[in-house]
Amino acid sequence: QVQLVESGGGLVQAGNSLRLSCTASALIYGRYGMGWFRQAPGKEREFVGTVHRWNPSITYYADSVKGRFTISRINAKNTVYLQMNSLTAEDTAVYYCAATKQYDISTSLGGYDYWGQGTQVTVSS
Repeated sequence: QVQLVESGGGLVQAGNSLRLSCTASALIYGRYGMGWFRQAPGKEREFVGTVHRWNPSITYYADSVKGRFTISRINAKNTVYLQMNSLTAEDTAVYYCAATKQYDISTSLGGYDYWGQGTQVTVSS
């Protein structure tokens, strides 16, 4: 089992950037693929992006964030980052980090086994 803790959320103006961090309580390299999801008020939780458990160059993003958001991981620190650029008001949501035991990357909520508590991101227009 692994605990995930997100940090880095906050209030930012539209057009600016923010970097979220997700720190795991145990080794994640080679064991878990990592993903980011978000949930806006009144909406369902949705996929944002994911990175492969072994190869950090294998990533996949939702169309809504492709080209603006980037996932990276520092295996030695058991940490995954979500760099968010060119933020808009539509990016306002609670952002969640998640870990999947599946070998391949996953874009579905049901494919993830562990979740963090979330961090609020608010983008003012």
